Amino acid sequence: MRLRITKASLHGTAWGFSGAARRLGAACAVASMLLSAGCTVARDAAPRPVSAAPVAAERPNVLLILVDDLKPAIHAFGDPVAVTPNIDRLAARGTRFLLAYANQAVCAPSRINLMTGARSTTTGIYDFGQNLRDYLPDTVTLPQYFMAHGYRAESIGKTFHIGHNTIGDPQSWSAPPYKDHVIEYASPEGKALGRTREAALFNEFEIPKGDVWEYARSLKRGIAWESPDVPDDAYGDGRVASKTVARLGELRNAGQPFFLAVGFARPHLPFSVPKRYWDLYDRAKLPLPAFERMPEGAPAFAGKVGGEINAYAPIDDQTREAQYPESLKRTLIHGYYAGVSYVDAQIGKLMAELDRTGLSKNTIVVLWGDHGYHLGDHAIWTKHTNYEQATHLPLLFAGPGIGAGKATTQLAETVDIYPTLAALAGLARPTGPQPMDGADLTPVLHDPAARVRNYAYHAYNRSNRIGQAIRTERYRLVRWTQEQTGARDYELYDLLADPLETHNIVAEQPAVKAQLDAILDAQPSPKSVNLREMRARTARPGG
Repeated sequence: MRLRITKASLHGTAWGFSGAARRLGAACAVASMLLSAGCTVARDAAPRPVSAAPVAAERPNVLLILVDDLKPAIHAFGDPVAVTPNIDRLAARGTRFLLAYANQAVCAPSRINLMTGARSTTTGIYDFGQNLRDYLPDTVTLPQYFMAHGYRAESIGKTFHIGHNTIGDPQSWSAPPYKDHVIEYASPEGKALGRTREAALFNEFEIPKGDVWEYARSLKRGIAWESPDVPDDAYGDGRVASKTVARLGELRNAGQPFFLAVGFARPHLPFSVPKRYWDLYDRAKLPLPAFERMPEGAPAFAGKVGGEINAYAPIDDQTREAQYPESLKRTLIHGYYAGVSYVDAQIGKLMAELDRTGLSKNTIVVLWGDHGYHLGDHAIWTKHTNYEQATHLPLLFAGPGIGAGKATTQLAETVDIYPTLAALAGLARPTGPQPMDGADLTPVLHDPAARVRNYAYHAYNRSNRIGQAIRTERYRLVRWTQEQTGARDYELYDLLADPLETHNIVAEQPAVKAQLDAILDAQPSPKSVNLREMRARTARPGG
């Protein structure tokens, strides 16, 4: 059996794209908020710091924790299965957003949403291989904004997505970012595989020139999970935690406030996690998916078949997900929760160091998952849809001036983090030059009952279709627009009466549809899902 890897197969068969590697944008952001010109950064060059404004006394530090593929599978967010004592303790110090959503449920665009404060439908960046500076060359990213106000900004681990023809943004940082492995094996069986397909796509080793997708097809599949009895530092996330602990001690005495972004790879596949975290769970008691088919009345293209899960052995890509044997489903779910607990332990090390050094008294901590995750619900695994399980993420803020032990049902989006952190640090509201789509959530951090917006917006695209969605406390409306014809299909779900999104009620609730459709009409017009191809055509001679 031969598995064909393409970008369409990674996202699922409902989504197909063409594309090639993009070059790194040559110029760093030059905006009115910077006091002097920025710098040009070559691909392999370390960026010069931007000129900075004077720092106000006792301006807070920022520790931004990014976790790959983390849904709210956290005890403090209401998951009774999750073993997450360290995140639970962090939540007791801060405010949890129980209804926070990714603007797009795929790693690379979601992280650009975070770093720019702009939605994917605003930037036109919907996929891998669409690099930030090619589309928004003058963007002032979140860390750049803090650098311009006297902060030292550093990146440890996976912050921007690197891989799949996507590059990072070195000019966002005061020093070269520290990157560690996303795809890595520590068991004898895993190591024996050598170079694997997903490792190639994540740039885990030097890739030959040419199409990385074509090269990846020539390699073996990696394994979907392993549980060796090894220390935490046998994997990248453990080393990222150790590096961060050491760096916090150094930054404490650096003489300027810091903005430190720390990214963890698990619970992203493969579920390569030390054995002791698997041992925290009784696999027989893990919840199996409760609804394993598409919603009744949903358009067929709204879901996905296969995709990323098929990139790993022993998954049989000829077997539909709903027909996976129960033992396989339990192992995948077990591996996911083990990954969550492994990352929880790493976050605990960071929190302990903040306390040991006294930095916790003046450090704002943000925990963010880049999107949600399907664990077999709707017969889907991983992400890449507009459904609740793919878009719902954990978000919490803790630190000075933030309510402790609080939870709110204020709807939040990833793009809200940028203006909220600026406000918490006492900085002026950022104004771009890129469009800023986020709302300042600080009123809610002072009073969880306060409201700044009554919906969250997210989007996902399929071939020649843009799916825009509005999530309120009760409903989700998804509007699919076919770009060539303008034809529209709708999905409407009552999340209170039908939390598993089993039945599309759009025909039964015309008034609700009209109300939420009007909210979508009020949003900025989305960029074409084919923007990359359109740009490529106009860039060709005679185009």
